[in-house]
Amino acid sequence: MKNLLLSLFLLGLGWNVFAQDRPISGRVTGDDTQPIPGASVSVKGTTRGAVTNAEGRFTLSVPENATLVVSSVGYLTREFPVGNQNSLELVIPSSSAELSEVVVVGYGTQKKSQLTGAISSVSSKEIAELPITNARQALQGRAAGVDVVQSGSRPGAGVTVRIRGRRSINASNDPLYVVDGIPLAGGIDDLNPNDIQSMEVLKDASATAIYGSRGANGVVIVTTRRGTTGKTIVSYDGYYGISQVLGKIDVMNGAEFAEYKRESRRAVGRYSDSDPAADSKLFEAVELDGIANNRTTDYQSYIFRTGQIQSHQLGVQGGSEKTQFAISGNFFQDKGIIKTQDFTRYSFRVNLDHQITKRIKVGTSTFAVYSVGNGNDTFYPGGGNGFNPLGLTLRENPLGKPYDDNGNLIFLPTSDGLQSNPAAEVVPGANIAETKTIRIFNSLYGEWNIVDGLKYRLNFGPDFTNRRFGRFWGTFTNDRRGGDPRGMTDYSQGFNYTLENILTYQKQFREVHDLNITALHSIQRDNYETARINVNGIPASTQEFYSLGQASTIAGVGTGLTQWTLQSFMTRVNYSYNDRYLLTLTGRYDGSSRFGKNNKYGFFPSLALGWNMSNEAFLKGVSWLDQLKLRGSWGSIGNTAIDPYQTQTLLSRTVYAWNTIGAYGYRPNVIGNPNLRWETTTTANVGLDYSFFRGRLAGSIEVYQADTKDLLLSDQLPFTSGYGSVLRNVGKTRNQGLEITLSTINIDAANGFRWSTDLQFTKNKEQIRELFNGKVDDIGNARFIGQPITAIYDYKKVGIWQTDEQELAKKYGQNVGEVKLLDVNNDGKIDADHDRMIIGSQIPKFTAGMTNRFSFKGLDLSFFLYARVGSTITSAFHQTFNTLAGRYNNLNINYWTPNNPTNDFPRPNQNQESPIYSSTLRYFSGTFLKVRNINLGYNFTEGIAKKLGMSSLRAYIAAQQPFIFSEYRSKYKGIDNETVDSVTESQTPSARQFIFGINAKF
Repeated sequence: MKNLLLSLFLLGLGWNVFAQDRPISGRVTGDDTQPIPGASVSVKGTTRGAVTNAEGRFTLSVPENATLVVSSVGYLTREFPVGNQNSLELVIPSSSAELSEVVVVGYGTQKKSQLTGAISSVSSKEIAELPITNARQALQGRAAGVDVVQSGSRPGAGVTVRIRGRRSINASNDPLYVVDGIPLAGGIDDLNPNDIQSMEVLKDASATAIYGSRGANGVVIVTTRRGTTGKTIVSYDGYYGISQVLGKIDVMNGAEFAEYKRESRRAVGRYSDSDPAADSKLFEAVELDGIANNRTTDYQSYIFRTGQIQSHQLGVQGGSEKTQFAISGNFFQDKGIIKTQDFTRYSFRVNLDHQITKRIKVGTSTFAVYSVGNGNDTFYPGGGNGFNPLGLTLRENPLGKPYDDNGNLIFLPTSDGLQSNPAAEVVPGANIAETKTIRIFNSLYGEWNIVDGLKYRLNFGPDFTNRRFGRFWGTFTNDRRGGDPRGMTDYSQGFNYTLENILTYQKQFREVHDLNITALHSIQRDNYETARINVNGIPASTQEFYSLGQASTIAGVGTGLTQWTLQSFMTRVNYSYNDRYLLTLTGRYDGSSRFGKNNKYGFFPSLALGWNMSNEAFLKGVSWLDQLKLRGSWGSIGNTAIDPYQTQTLLSRTVYAWNTIGAYGYRPNVIGNPNLRWETTTTANVGLDYSFFRGRLAGSIEVYQADTKDLLLSDQLPFTSGYGSVLRNVGKTRNQGLEITLSTINIDAANGFRWSTDLQFTKNKEQIRELFNGKVDDIGNARFIGQPITAIYDYKKVGIWQTDEQELAKKYGQNVGEVKLLDVNNDGKIDADHDRMIIGSQIPKFTAGMTNRFSFKGLDLSFFLYARVGSTITSAFHQTFNTLAGRYNNLNINYWTPNNPTNDFPRPNQNQESPIYSSTLRYFSGTFLKVRNINLGYNFTEGIAKKLGMSSLRAYIAAQQPFIFSEYRSKYKGIDNETVDSVTESQTPSARQFIFGINAKF
């Protein structure tokens, strides 16, 4: 009886326990708000658990006061108390120290723990945080060692990317771009950033030697999104926003211009304040009317507008065990802050993978784009011919009258015939600079697993691009000033293909020896055709550039063809012993049609070693140490980025007199050099990867030196030879640098609040080591031993000659109120040979980017800062709009007068087109700090999303570049000092954008 009662009691207790269980559901996402399929969700202290589906969702039965333990490969394990919740949103952070994480490298992938090269990664999460037009913009401040410069805000304009500085003086310094395994010749500017899964930047010789002759400037590997096995997911990602000019350019208003014009005449004795009729003698009628009515015409308001930016992308991803697919279509439009400047892009992508048999797999990445841009320069060799009315606008006299009393536009607001009304430039149809692009790119592959561990892969990548640039200048524009319209069209057609045969062998021996061997044969061929027609005298403005054959004058016709071929052989060996000792050996043999017949082929080797110290027995017990890996590499890589045919002797057309008749002929133009060889960069790199406290503090440190030799430079020849110069391999450069990447999880509280920080720091020193005369400066081309490739060499302004320095100024042949220079050798005179000096360089002392991310429950906030510090820029903008001659409007600067004895800028003077030594007035600090992005989002709960027919929904607002901190802008009235060379009037001013967007999955 006792046993029966005891059994009944225990049975009742058991029913009572199970009665307390209740079902819950939830979703597991990463800190990038993306769902994590296959994550393990278990009840702490029990054997109960579940695995999330393709949407990151799970259901589970839990007891009272349960705690869930969530883990997944690539993420940190986290515990979550259930409490009384029935639906949970669980966020687990990614683990930067996860050693099994796979990283894309050249021709394959590698475990992060086994990497020996210097590689930086930018994830889709980081790309999605910025509403960018160009995929290359995503690298700015996100990858250490990568300097990305975006000059202005013109829609559709490209950016400049430099990886670990510049190496070459004449050849290209652009990196190689590889998309889904195919090296591109046409760049990635047409690529839709929303299609990108990740971007890896290969920086040292060990990582880039796999690409041989094209790896000297670094390699950017782009991987696009692919399908996954599981439920089909339909997604929509879209945003809409407005763009505003980030402050108008501060030029003089009407009253300030009038006084400035008076001062320019006072300086030469042509204006007397004691003469009551002085103004009537100086100013024309419309100006006097403007002074009397205190009129200031803000011409900038006629060309600026509130722009719009929008993007809408629809995607479908999914697949079975045999077939996976990812399909996306995108519409993007950016209407700029200057009227007539805009960019529209339509893109479509299909990524497909299919397992035919157990050992054979095929796939494709197909990308098509059609884009229309207005305002940009032509793609034709030589560039230019874009449209930007800013220069004309800033010079226009603010006392003028742009419209008559009936509202009709006045083409010449004043009697100055060179200055027409800027408002006329943006009348629809007056100025057209339109670029249309059609591009189709494919990456086709087939894989055959011959036997276990041995795989053959065939890659074929055809890339077709067709572009047309149309330019039209109407009658009532400053270019024509009432004359007949003119126009031009440029055409280009490019076809590039890459064919690669890759054999890979991978084997593990005795569980401690990992061996991976890759062998490659590759051929790439490029065919690029161009055509141009330029005409004057278009009979009707409505024809624009579409009927050029009816024009009265054919001003120019040209066609061109450029072809080149590259053949390559490559072998790479990766070896790892017990995941502790790592070895990478690479050798690539490249042959290029661009080089002389005596040096068409070059060999590029590299060696890298790695030591996973954290896997050593003596460090295994250190609980706070996740990873500590020391890396070292050495290798030589080439630069084939010179224009074809430079090794050949070329002719050019010339004119001569045949008796008394003019005739055309041909003469020698370029002397060939069959001995030209590759520019070669030899790089040594030492790196340290670290992760502490379960990923809360992680990153890497890189130190490197890159020496480039055999620079392609023009060596001077005596004119008696019939040539001015010959291209030879002479000269050397060097880049030395330090890179720091740091990721921290500052707060990860049990209540769900999380704060993390990513920091990138880059310091690179660039210098010329030798030139064509050895270690001798080339002053004529401003190239100096020990200085960067583009040093600024000029006189140095030390102030303005003041009234009490009149006698000293005369000794130097100058007057009070003029620019005062530094007498370098103190000999009492200023001369070019002894008093010019190195002013600075466009190369910054360092660049840095920092991203802070905060999340709590469904809310997330991030902001991104980017800084470029220590450079000196040349502002041609200040030479153009700071002439101080009293004719055109001027930047509203602090100029010298007898009553304002400043040292900033000299006295206006009518007798000079620009101040004496005006070049010294164009050098400014290039330092700036930009708040690139602020993003605030909210992830709606599963219940709300389901009511709306969605599986997940995130809405966000963002501010793009709301603030710029720069002395050049705030004190010296400049546009934006983010530039690779010089700030000019063709640069569109910086803009800020305010955006609202949603990310939805169905």
